[in-house]
Amino acid sequence: MPSLLLSDDIMHEALLNKDSQFEGLFFAAVKTTGIFCRPTCTARKPKKENVEFFETSREALIHGYRPCKLCRPLEKIGVIPDGIQGVMNELQANPDIRLTDYTLFKRGIDPNSIRRWFQKNHGITFQAYQRLTRINNAMTHIRNGDKVIEAAFENGYESLSGFQYSFKKATNHSPLQSKKLFPLTVTRIVTPLGPILIVATDEGICLLEFTDRRMLETELKQLQAIYKTPVLPGKSKYFGLAEQQLTEYFEGNRQVFDLPLVTPGTPFQLAVWKALQSIPYGTTRSYKQQAVAVGNPQAVRAVARANGFNRICIVIPCHRVVGDDGHLTGYGGGLWRKKWLLDHEVKNKS
Repeated sequence: MPSLLLSDDIMHEALLNKDSQFEGLFFAAVKTTGIFCRPTCTARKPKKENVEFFETSREALIHGYRPCKLCRPLEKIGVIPDGIQGVMNELQANPDIRLTDYTLFKRGIDPNSIRRWFQKNHGITFQAYQRLTRINNAMTHIRNGDKVIEAAFENGYESLSGFQYSFKKATNHSPLQSKKLFPLTVTRIVTPLGPILIVATDEGICLLEFTDRRMLETELKQLQAIYKTPVLPGKSKYFGLAEQQLTEYFEGNRQVFDLPLVTPGTPFQLAVWKALQSIPYGTTRSYKQQAVAVGNPQAVRAVARANGFNRICIVIPCHRVVGDDGHLTGYGGGLWRKKWLLDHEVKNKS
């Protein structure tokens, strides 16, 4: 049974409603078919008496159930399909190439499927993703000393005027002005709790958030305003390190992160975020205790607001702050994730 205090009625209702807030909290196994599913599965819903619930997919397998072919409960949430991952790897290695719908079709990839996937996971079309990746790469070339015309042709543009138009449309700056720009580079990684968006500057990671966080769009706009530069897909020396350390964390093999972070904020926010990083792995503090930790016992609400403005989830562990009575409250990634993270840390605390 799931470790959370969820009744069968609550879990069955979540299953009927395909409620994504319960992803990762339980798996539903159907006795009449021998199949187990995610809470969000779109298959026909069984009667309550024909379902039993498990905390992990492993438990469902041990009890003899098979994974559903529709919702694929053994896969990580938000995993990138193999075909799309191959295309993204190719674009990273050769940003000057242009993959048209016809090219994709010849490779056995449905252009409509890849278009829908990029719209859902990146909020832009696949063609826009290609274009922004080329712009980011060209900006890097110019900042490293290449001439504008060289950067244009090296990144697949057939005319200088076309490159200048696309560049200014994407960045609000001319190519020459980009020598003074330090673009915010973005990528997306998959975790057991769903996809995470990572944004980095030249100095470190400035955003690490679950892609379904409600304030994510606002946070991205704030960063663009602070740095006066666009957020573009591309490479960063910090992305591989972040993915490696997050993987170790989710596997229970890492309790402390040592990622370079860039966290622009007010002095009070910086103090609150620093105090968050002092909360030991596998433990919690109340908002009142956090207010005391920053030297202002009366600033409980201000501390809660500063927690909410934290742009670095997990690494700056705002999930470890709970209400005075221990109840869970106030987590931008969803309370189900907060509970999962706390349970995970308690289980793996050394």
